[in-house]
Amino acid sequence: MRRLILGALLGVSTLAHAAEPAALFQQHCASCHGADRLGIMGPALLPESLERLKKPEAIKTIRDGRAATQMQGFADRLPIADIEALAGWLYTPVEPTPRWSEADTATSRVVHFAPGSLPDTPQFKADPLNLFVVVEAGNSTVSILDGDRFERLDRFPSKFALHGGPKFTPDGRYVFFASRDGWVSKYDLYNLKTVAEIRVGLNTRNVAVSADGRFVAAANTLPRTIVLMDADLKPIKTIAVANLKGDQPSRVAAIYDAGPRKSFVAALRDIPELWEISYDPKAEPIHDGYVHDFKMGEAIAKPGYLNVRRIPLEESMEDFFFDPPYRNAIGAARSGGRAQVVNLDARVKVAELPVAGMPHVGSGITWAYEGTTVLATPNLRESVISVIDLKSWREIAQIPALGPGFFLRSHSSTPYAWADAMMSPKKDTMLLIDKATLKPASTITPAPGKTAAHVEFDRSGRHAVVSIWERETDGGALVIIDAKTLKEVKRLPADKPVGKYNVWNKTQKDEGTSH
Repeated sequence: MRRLILGALLGVSTLAHAAEPAALFQQHCASCHGADRLGIMGPALLPESLERLKKPEAIKTIRDGRAATQMQGFADRLPIADIEALAGWLYTPVEPTPRWSEADTATSRVVHFAPGSLPDTPQFKADPLNLFVVVEAGNSTVSILDGDRFERLDRFPSKFALHGGPKFTPDGRYVFFASRDGWVSKYDLYNLKTVAEIRVGLNTRNVAVSADGRFVAAANTLPRTIVLMDADLKPIKTIAVANLKGDQPSRVAAIYDAGPRKSFVAALRDIPELWEISYDPKAEPIHDGYVHDFKMGEAIAKPGYLNVRRIPLEESMEDFFFDPPYRNAIGAARSGGRAQVVNLDARVKVAELPVAGMPHVGSGITWAYEGTTVLATPNLRESVISVIDLKSWREIAQIPALGPGFFLRSHSSTPYAWADAMMSPKKDTMLLIDKATLKPASTITPAPGKTAAHVEFDRSGRHAVVSIWERETDGGALVIIDAKTLKEVKRLPADKPVGKYNVWNKTQKDEGTSH
């Protein structure tokens, strides 16, 4: 009876007798994934690492394996009841909670090519500033795409479940990736080589690269830390993420570079604060003391350089967006229904915006509109695109969308903003919004019945690249569309291409891109 109840709770089959999943794991999985599930040759198998992998997909992976990896299928060795039980067990927490120390981080660092050992010029004929970095989640690979001919220059295995979007050095030569299970990788786009890797934690949210190219910051959810490194992935400092008293740790929701401020800004998921970490050697000292409701007594002075400046909030931000001068952060609350605007200089909330549903502010974009600058953001819960005036901090329009969506993209050379509806029955259709009128202008359905999402433009804005967010065997592809005629010009097979990032747009921060 106990087994039947457990099986029902995990959503697994109870028609056949299943072996104990912990024993199955030690017998069949531990040699690659570690007896503690922290990963060795294979990725970590912790609930935090698997939160974007649905249980049916986990069952399929155990049963059939994963193409182009060392993960073999077990269909010929384990009955389906055992596979289902094992998959369900992987989503249970490890007790005691695993730890990852500064020493663990330091000893994990691997240098594949020493700085200065590779040529300093691109080893191909394509425009290095018009490359696309394409993350393919289906087979855990990354493709490097020539943005003029739309041909692959490289396709290489990545760490498991890359997240948060790759980040580039200012010159566009290097790109950094963060995986769900804590690995940060540095890839040389001139030489098409991974040059260094380091594991900064057990579950990592995302990374940020400083505007001067000197620092990399990694935000973790397990352990609760921010890890600062130099551009060669040498650890500099690990900061424990907690309230001022130190008795309430917090996961990091997101960390981004604020280039004009010479700082990193992080939103915390479990305590109502924004953190700013300056990488300016001339940063003013920080005085923490009577901040918000902490009542710590005498103020504590510490250097502003590479230390935390706390900004108290009324409610935690799940994600946020900077206004173009980088003076304000606009963030949505986890509870939804509103957004708050926080002035980073004064360290206070300056406006609150009642917005429908759950705006996905981190995927918002800005453009010039009738003498002002507006921020448009998709919505994770409602079929609406919210448009916010960044001068008055008012929502000036709600554009009807085809359904709840995740991404919004544009380019300074196109009159349209492209929005997906990937979390709705209209997931196969992109909506084009006229940026001059704030009205729907057209729709595109590049693959009927499939999920169309995450548009990225080439350097000139002449072409838009749409992801068909399926496995390659199910029609997954990159669809290249002429941004003026809206006609398809080419289609490349791809294995669940969850994101594409153009070097020029990301390094130059074109108005149609996000962080």
